Amino acid sequence: MMEQNSIDPYAKKKSDPGNLLTVILLVMVLGVLAFQARQWFKTGGRPTAQPRAVVARGDLAEDEKTTIDLFRQVSPSVVYITSIARQRNAFSLTALEIPKGTGSGFIWDDRGHIVTNYHVIGGGNAATVRLADQSTWNATLVGYEIDKDLAVLKIDAPREQLPAIAVGSSNDLLVGQKVFAIGNPFGLDQTLTTGVISGLGREIKSVSGRPIQDVIQTDAAINPGNSGGPLLDSAGRLIGINTAIYSPSGTYAGVGFAVPVDVVNRMVPQIIQNGRVRKPGIGIIMAPDSWVRQRRLKGVLVLTVAPGSAAEKADLRPTREDGRGRITWGDLIVGMNGVAIENHNDLYRQLDRQRIGDSITLQVLRRNTKIDVEVTLQALND
Repeated sequence: MMEQNSIDPYAKKKSDPGNLLTVILLVMVLGVLAFQARQWFKTGGRPTAQPRAVVARGDLAEDEKTTIDLFRQVSPSVVYITSIARQRNAFSLTALEIPKGTGSGFIWDDRGHIVTNYHVIGGGNAATVRLADQSTWNATLVGYEIDKDLAVLKIDAPREQLPAIAVGSSNDLLVGQKVFAIGNPFGLDQTLTTGVISGLGREIKSVSGRPIQDVIQTDAAINPGNSGGPLLDSAGRLIGINTAIYSPSGTYAGVGFAVPVDVVNRMVPQIIQNGRVRKPGIGIIMAPDSWVRQRRLKGVLVLTVAPGSAAEKADLRPTREDGRGRITWGDLIVGMNGVAIENHNDLYRQLDRQRIGDSITLQVLRRNTKIDVEVTLQALND
């Protein structure tokens, strides 16, 4: 008789490991979805983000430290200047103060003398000076030298608020040398820009039209408002006063100019002492350059000779007109100390290199004959 397999309907089934794993994974997925759903409702559907971990930068580079120290050292000596025009209201007869322009300057000494460009304050009849500590002071004009675009103001601030800038020299500068400018471009006070000396021995025109020689060219950013501020070397010394830019648009184009500090240091003490600069001269009035060009000549034509002047003592001849309107042309200066003179600016350049009392030799064309004339230079504005 065949044995039949017995079946126990109550026997337990063995668990399937695959099914158990599937259940666990399903529970985890449902948990994640539930968490994301809660986050979604909390943020209104917006994605969440956390700040990134900050990476330590380490110490500053040595050149960065040097620049920071230079700014901290010199910036208290740099000031913000506002030129003001005072006018009277025609109806109420009250005085109005109208800002005419702004620029920069620097503290020359602890007596309150401030140096800037003449063109910064030339459009107004008053000025205010704001120091680095944000205190503002009314300024008086001590004097100026328009031919070098220099002016000196004075404020009555306490000495402890007047750290004088360190003065360097400009006769030993080199192209490629690092420079720093501090000023107030577009009214943004205490702005530092950096660059190098791009060129030396440049020439620009002053407000008066006379040439300013040996000007420093720099690519440190200089914009409107920087005028009158200091150009510094890497030791924080004044080496020039930022004066002009070359720019078709009127803003920074990579070419700025600074009057060399040797000129500033020579003239500022004279302005403080006398309100002006005593300049050497001959004592003549020059005819317009166009008159000489019309005669197809080159040189400086003597139009008049001042009585008692160095020119009169040297017997320089002026231009004369007789009663019949006939002109006798005066001496034509064609050289000075052997250097050719072709126009007014050439003569100014040579005179700027001289001092009062120096003896010079003029090469003069007189009635088609070239002669030498010895002249002892006089002070023009005594």
